Amino acid sequence: MYQKQIEQLVVLQTVDDEIKGLEVEVKQAPLELSELEGRLAQLKERQAQVQERLDLLKVQQKRLEGEIEDDGHKIKKSKNKLMAVGNSKEYHAMMREMDSMEKLNRLREEERIAVMEEFTRQDTAMQELAAEMDGLMEGYDAKKATLDERLAKAQSRLDALGKRRNKAGKVVPPPILGRYEFIRSRIEHPVIVPVTEGICGGCHIKIPPQSYNELQKGKQILGCPNCQRIIFWVEHSPTIQE
Repeated sequence: MYQKQIEQLVVLQTVDDEIKGLEVEVKQAPLELSELEGRLAQLKERQAQVQERLDLLKVQQKRLEGEIEDDGHKIKKSKNKLMAVGNSKEYHAMMREMDSMEKLNRLREEERIAVMEEFTRQDTAMQELAAEMDGLMEGYDAKKATLDERLAKAQSRLDALGKRRNKAGKVVPPPILGRYEFIRSRIEHPVIVPVTEGICGGCHIKIPPQSYNELQKGKQILGCPNCQRIIFWVEHSPTIQE
């Protein structure tokens, strides 16, 4: 009877560990989609910001091109008028005016070039964002397509494990089962461990000789005096079967 109880306690522990892992998967799987959705939303926001910048640059470029063209016409007219100037004073005044317009036109041309360069940088950034978003969308679609299947498989396995757990629990006396549940809720895995050469497999501390002797007899379920885990002699190691 002792051997059967130890075996079923180990079954319980194995089942509970798998259940815990599956529960994490069931909880985590939808979060993977949520994380991708969050990253996609961030990329869309960045795309909107870059697009806004591109639109402003287009407007700025168009304005500069119009101003440069207007200045070119004005300079051309001024040159034509210069040929008809009648005195030196008027000539120099018009030359100064033309120099000012040409200088302003050069500054606008430099600004236009800077705008075009910035537009190219922003356009490149937009293409990179689009490529990154395509990659994320591919991963998102793949995860979404398999999510229901993954969850269904996990739930099916959880149902099977639940039945196996109930079956194992019926073999273990309620006081020992309650003790197992109590320990599991308060200490780190594992709850039930072997003792090898008098050393607890959980806390790795030597158990008292009297307790070790009792453990080797295999007549009752014992706990480690140090860590309180349920222990069994390694020579009594159970064979776990599905």
